[in-house]
Amino acid sequence: MKTIVTHIAPDVDAVTSVWLLKRFLPGWEKADVDFVPAGKTLNNEIVDSDPEILHVDTGMGILDHHQTDEDTCAARRCLEYIKSKTQKSKSPGLARRGAGKNQKWENEALERLVEVVNDIDHFREVYYPNPNADFYEMGLIGILDGLKLTMADKNIKIVDFSMIALDGIYKSFQNKVWAEEEIKEKGIEFKTPWGKGLALETINDETVRIAQKQGYTVAVRKDPKKGFVRIKALPESKANLTPCYNIYKKMDPQATWFLHASRKMVLNGSVKNPDSKPSSLTLREIIDVLQK
Repeated sequence: MKTIVTHIAPDVDAVTSVWLLKRFLPGWEKADVDFVPAGKTLNNEIVDSDPEILHVDTGMGILDHHQTDEDTCAARRCLEYIKSKTQKSKSPGLARRGAGKNQKWENEALERLVEVVNDIDHFREVYYPNPNADFYEMGLIGILDGLKLTMADKNIKIVDFSMIALDGIYKSFQNKVWAEEEIKEKGIEFKTPWGKGLALETINDETVRIAQKQGYTVAVRKDPKKGFVRIKALPESKANLTPCYNIYKKMDPQATWFLHASRKMVLNGSVKNPDSKPSSLTLREIIDVLQK
């Protein structure tokens, strides 16, 4: 039986390494996970002597990094190992996942995810903006630190939780990379009374948040398939979308329009309201209202 071995009280690097091997290395999807004291090997065997056993973040083998001063981590070594294995074979894996742009998004997302893990493993999160902010405790680092205190003797449960969490994190990275590409290729810039705006037609709702993070005061997304529209202004901007909301209602009274209490959001359609009726307004018509 294939076995992945890592250290007791697994950290972000360790759990990400296990996740990478089980999700992307062909034949290792159902591998068992075992734990040893940090630096040790399973049953004190010579590391990497058994092809059915992979040691990650422990054992000083090919998937460990504690024997070097390189700027690397176990997760990065696992990713490189997976690449070498999947590119040499015809087995489905990282190198063959998706096609065209989807493959680009998936692979870039994975590279960026591992880069974050590498920063964390080298304690560079202390240099993040506002590093002592409470919201960081809501991330995987804070969660794992808490679980290692509340579930100190339940290593496999920590790994099982992390597998699900990393599935979600990886999907978010993919969505982010895709959203950045959509903005670059389809984004229409325009001016509003409150600052610059960006609008585009895409099914990716993450584009709205990315546009705001890129400094656009107003972000607009129209779903080309469902016809729904989302308009959001920066929370601390001077924007008041009430007049726009009133105009949209007059222009397209059959659609379901919602003005958020903050006056910073005009929404047409939501997964929270399946009875919503989409707007027939074009993206150009929506932009014209915001410009005036």
